[in-house]
Amino acid sequence: MPPSGFGADLLVELNGPKLRAGLTDALREAVRTGRLAPGTRLPASRSLAADLGISRNTVTESYAELVAEGWLSAQQGSGTWVARRAEARTAAPAAARARPTQRRPTYGLLPGSPDLTDFPRMQWLSAARRALTAAPHEAFGYGDALGRVELRTALADYLARARGVYAEPERVVICSGFHHGLTLMAQALRARRVQAVAVESYGLDLYRDLLTGAGLRTPPLYVDEYGARTDELARLRGVGAVLMTPAHQYPTGVALSPDRRTAAVNWARATGGLILEDDYDGEFRYDRQPVGALQGLDRERVVYFGSVSKSLAPGLRLGWMVLPEELVPDIVTAKAHGDYMSSALEQLTLAEFIASGAYDRHVRSMRLRYRRRRDQLVAALAQRAPGIRVTGMAAGLQAVLELPRGTERTVVEAAARQGLAVSGIAQFCYEVADAGWQLPERDALVVNYAAPSDSAWAGALDALCRVMP
Repeated sequence: MPPSGFGADLLVELNGPKLRAGLTDALREAVRTGRLAPGTRLPASRSLAADLGISRNTVTESYAELVAEGWLSAQQGSGTWVARRAEARTAAPAAARARPTQRRPTYGLLPGSPDLTDFPRMQWLSAARRALTAAPHEAFGYGDALGRVELRTALADYLARARGVYAEPERVVICSGFHHGLTLMAQALRARRVQAVAVESYGLDLYRDLLTGAGLRTPPLYVDEYGARTDELARLRGVGAVLMTPAHQYPTGVALSPDRRTAAVNWARATGGLILEDDYDGEFRYDRQPVGALQGLDRERVVYFGSVSKSLAPGLRLGWMVLPEELVPDIVTAKAHGDYMSSALEQLTLAEFIASGAYDRHVRSMRLRYRRRRDQLVAALAQRAPGIRVTGMAAGLQAVLELPRGTERTVVEAAARQGLAVSGIAQFCYEVADAGWQLPERDALVVNYAAPSDSAWAGALDALCRVMP
């Protein structure tokens, strides 16, 4: 027989001198108001009686009365639970009736996400079991603001081998993805009295807004077919750092040319500035070896950001920064004022996932799959829309489709009518009046060929080709 306290907890306040009536009224009110939802399993009568300090018969009689009234259901050997009852239909509010319904897209080719159906569930579960079994007791405490040493060590080895990053575990800080890392960096830059962070002229306004929200100006740095014009950094007033995607510019897909990589590092060395390198999908290059991280040119002037958001899944909320030595205390201080640490178990699991070789195997598998997707996209467009040119490197999760002048908005709207969600490149453009130049007029789609599941990919590709001008 289980102990008397065994069972689910239930908060019940008994009012009035009569215990059975008080319990019955309290339970009825909890069900009526929705605090106890339909299907909720109630504690066994013995357990609830022990918790409330009343007799078991009182609880049994109260349950029986509520079953008779239809509030609860009971079955011999299966316990007692809140009954599922049909809800009375009520007229929708006028505002809700008047609000037009938006059609949910059948297919999504919006940039930013990998194929979530390919998350390696069984391998991740195996890594989690091994990590949990081996975890020391102290891993479940508050821990180190830098992150678990197991993960920082595994990342230092992996990044050196796969991305050419110089990373000692003491310079690696674990964060909840790139957004969190950039937030911490913005705080550290403001504390150092940096006034401005240059950003690429194509990119996500989310990150520009993050920087401006921290009190930093964000002058744009022109991007062309060779990447960001890093030779222009010296003329930008008050800039103490530059945010870049050098391995695979987002979203245009070009790589930063060797001379511009050198120019960026030379600017940082000459001015004491910092390069904030977002290596968001650096593992995925299909036509040749991936471009190494810019951080390999100068570990003291480049802050390297990475995450598993594109290689595994954004929902894991795991990212990292590899910092110049002098910045480590600043970032630890910034973390102390906010999100101090990420989940220790998730960190330990990722460390085990990397150390076991499962991460490498998964990345290689997805690299082959995404390359096939890109090849299929290029082939389908060549056959069905030969006037559309695919630009950018054969890399990453998305491609840029160049459209005839003046057609971008029309194509995006036509796609929506077909149940296809796509992004025009206009939403990634960043121009300010005092930049001294304007981006050339350009109509294009940024298409994420990685996002659809295998079962949805053919339909998404067909819908895309149908709306091409």
